Amino acid sequence: MAQDDGAKKVAALVKDIRTAMLTTVEPDGSLVSRPMAVQEVEFDGDLWFFTDASSRKVAEIGRDTKVNVSFSSSSAWVSISGNATVVDDLAKSKELWNTVVEAWFPDGPETPGLRLVKVTSETAEYWDTPGKLATVISFLKAKATGEPYSGGDNETVAL
Repeated sequence: MAQDDGAKKVAALVKDIRTAMLTTVEPDGSLVSRPMAVQEVEFDGDLWFFTDASSRKVAEIGRDTKVNVSFSSSSAWVSISGNATVVDDLAKSKELWNTVVEAWFPDGPETPGLRLVKVTSETAEYWDTPGKLATVISFLKAKATGEPYSGGDNETVAL
């Protein structure tokens, strides 16, 4: 698969998923994940999240920029690896602002301590199944024939 096609496939798979798991590295090297609301922007390799400057994830990103963002839907899974930066940009906050974010930051984009986390993607791995019925049929076929189960497409893409 060509790189552009792979990036388009990843963009299509994450397009409608509004919550992702952001994984950062703690000071002792262990990994920690937490759900984050993905901001509705066209996926071009960058992901944006709102956060508070005093959050653990901001401190973790300050020590180690390597992150992973994982997405899941009823028929697809995407794991994106990249580097995160903490951004203090009022204009970008206003651009990305929406009513969902307001639930966490009721004072709006000017909320003291409001920051953005920008994830610049390097690679993505995805698993895309053909849907529940086709998956069940493929599973049953594998059991009946003794052939390995083929659950859909799995690719790693450089972004």
